[in-house]
Amino acid sequence: MADTNLVEESNNTPSDTNLVEESQVHVTEVTINHVVSDTGEKVAIERIRAKIRATIEKSANSEKSANNEKSNRIDIEDDGGVNYGSCPMKIQDEDRFDCYPGPSPTKDSCTARGCCWSLSSNSKVPACYYPHGLESYRIVQYQNHSHGLDVYWKNKIASPYGSDVKLLKMSVTFETETRVHVKITDANATRFEPSLPEVPMFNTRVRYEDCQYDVRVGENQTGFAILRRADQSLVFDSRNLGGFIYSDQFIQISSRLTSRFIYGMGEKRSPFLRNVDWDTSVLWPLDGSPTDGSNGYGYHPFYMNLNATSGDAHGVYLRTSNALEIVLQPTPAITYRVLGGILDFYFFLGPAPGQVVSQYLELVGNPTLPPYWSLGFHLCRYGYHNVSHIQAVVDRNVKAGIPLDTVWVDIDYMERHNDFSINEQFEGLKEYVKVLHAEGRHFIPIIDPGIASKEDKTYTPYTEGLERGIFVKNASGLPVEGSVWNDRGGTVFPDFSNPDTVDYWLRQLKLMYSLFEFDGLWIDMNEPSNFVNGSLQGCPSNSKYESPPYTPHVYGGSLNYKTLCMESQHHEGLHYNLHTMYGTMETVATNFALKEILNTRPVIISRSTYAGHGKYGGHWTGDVYSTYADMKQSIGDILSLNMFGVSLVGADICGFNGASNAALCQRWLQLGAFYPFSRNHNEDSAPPQDPAYYGPEVIASTRKAYQTRYQLLPYLYSLFYRASLFGETVARSLLFEFPRDSNTWTLDSQFLWGPALLIAPALEENQTTVNVYLPRGIWYEFYPGKAIHSNGTYYSVPCPTDTIPLYVRGGYIVPMQHADQTTTLSRKNSMFLAVHMNETKQAHGTLYWTMDNH
Repeated sequence: MADTNLVEESNNTPSDTNLVEESQVHVTEVTINHVVSDTGEKVAIERIRAKIRATIEKSANSEKSANNEKSNRIDIEDDGGVNYGSCPMKIQDEDRFDCYPGPSPTKDSCTARGCCWSLSSNSKVPACYYPHGLESYRIVQYQNHSHGLDVYWKNKIASPYGSDVKLLKMSVTFETETRVHVKITDANATRFEPSLPEVPMFNTRVRYEDCQYDVRVGENQTGFAILRRADQSLVFDSRNLGGFIYSDQFIQISSRLTSRFIYGMGEKRSPFLRNVDWDTSVLWPLDGSPTDGSNGYGYHPFYMNLNATSGDAHGVYLRTSNALEIVLQPTPAITYRVLGGILDFYFFLGPAPGQVVSQYLELVGNPTLPPYWSLGFHLCRYGYHNVSHIQAVVDRNVKAGIPLDTVWVDIDYMERHNDFSINEQFEGLKEYVKVLHAEGRHFIPIIDPGIASKEDKTYTPYTEGLERGIFVKNASGLPVEGSVWNDRGGTVFPDFSNPDTVDYWLRQLKLMYSLFEFDGLWIDMNEPSNFVNGSLQGCPSNSKYESPPYTPHVYGGSLNYKTLCMESQHHEGLHYNLHTMYGTMETVATNFALKEILNTRPVIISRSTYAGHGKYGGHWTGDVYSTYADMKQSIGDILSLNMFGVSLVGADICGFNGASNAALCQRWLQLGAFYPFSRNHNEDSAPPQDPAYYGPEVIASTRKAYQTRYQLLPYLYSLFYRASLFGETVARSLLFEFPRDSNTWTLDSQFLWGPALLIAPALEENQTTVNVYLPRGIWYEFYPGKAIHSNGTYYSVPCPTDTIPLYVRGGYIVPMQHADQTTTLSRKNSMFLAVHMNETKQAHGTLYWTMDNH
């Protein structure tokens, strides 16, 4: 008998519950036949129909139901049957789901919650865990319709977090054959939902029988399951796990994972393959150097999970903006803890990893196509003293033959570190930018969102912002005042959710463009960062938003650490709800402004990112350290960000924090030559680390690496074009091309550009050989050009200090161009196609070309 039930049959009739009127219940012959096609189940079908009809008749005749119609509310009578679960005598550590995630649980505090207590020999394992079979909610109604299902759950057991939502509605929508949408909301009240990413309206729906997934909802249990129809393998299953909570400021749901091979859920310092050994991470943008265990700059609640048997992949995206804590445990399972909003899940069935990402990006937005010149080498540092200092650094690298396209400047150029200003040491900047442009190069300055509030009335970015009322406000309606870089101590913050702010931002950038003609923007400190917690005046001490019922494991111990008060008022709502979107909202406004000013596709590199950010700009991975560990970490970061749709991404080459050295910088420059976004940058207190500073050996190896990059720019640009069109990754893990090869599932020491170019850098100190894994097929050494017929084997490859091992995959044509000192000059050189045949003497490729440097 085909097991394709959308709703599992229950022996418990809902006839004693008070449901909505008949016109709201869409159960028809065709819907039932969609759900259950096996003729042997017709008796069961009729029994379900009879229950539904009896319930509808009772509801239609009920005076209370009529009152509900008038108030547009759904009320459910208590039908008893509370299941508190039981504590098993023995339980495996990996099967425990934490019932007391807060600090210092005890046996008494645990059992007071109705949970089980048993110490484990592993300190990572929760001693307080949910009873088996605990059901905090119970299904009281379900409604089939032609393109999905609605389910209502009633709260049966109070949570320790207060303000539990009494009645939930789960709407399941079959949006495409490979995407299903599951949304769980308060059935009787509106809750906050983020405006970003802008999810397109899908007017078409698919029939259930055409879908690649099955949806399971049990009548007598909390939770739901998504299965892959072809083999009934698990995609998501939250049933019978306990711990489902839906309160006003604490929402928790757990699910089993298909396998331990899970990727994504960032931005977080971790290997590309996430650790499922009781790993807790928090998504809540923070101004801080990336360190183990800390929340990072970005917010991307999307993961991909591989089936360890088939290699099939699926993706899960939770569309939310509230503070989010995630626990991965060796069951394997995932637990979400969200501090507000709703549960709004999208599931993507792939089955290839690249298809999963494309399906996700179809929803949140494909990456932007950057200008061609932005794929060249970028040079920057914090600590330039004046224009002559910049010119001297640029000149020594140009003289050394290092290809260079773009010069960047940090906040050094600003008057008292105020946005949209220039100090007297940089008065010649306008003329120097003209020189760069004449050389075919480009210039990008930094801008922070914070506006100085302690200047006199001649500082118009502040006075105009006050007049227009576009700054984030406190409860009294006054601008929230913090402190960032501004020398005179006060800083206010534009509210980028306010449409008027977009026009204000455009006006300020136009005035800045009149000072010097920049070619793109670097937007920093936009988590948003604040050097005081909350505001200069502090935050309300009795606020439920400053001190929620549960505080996730955020760095600093509070949500307002190094940012704004949670009660701060934006046009779209509280900072509590909008904090995670601030950086991307600034990127959206900046994208609009630069298109108006430059009349071309803009380059924007932002520190803070949010789901869908790549549609508007790129990202650098922040204030990383000058260490081999951080150099290696950068590969996993870049692979994850490409999964999130942020294709234009790179780390500060040679590291930002601390003093680099010639050996580290030499290897990092070789790796950085193959970042999608390639920029050298460091802090003001560190010595120089531009390539030419280190002398002949580093110059020679860097020149070789970047000449190779510039040769490959037609191929790289074509990858960005495909990413913008089809939602593909630019830098990608080998598992994207070889998902059936389990050796690729854990690799993050080497990576691919697109499907064809494999990069295998040296990542350890004094390393002279690299252990390169070549999946099955023909691979061609990039430099000597020798063909290697691999059966899926590791090769120990010599890696002298002047070389980074590169391989081209058989079966691909790589468009190339003779390199020069800038992209402006390179584009005038002849092009050629490097054809690499596979075993069947075939090859294919893509070239996208424009007539200008954009």
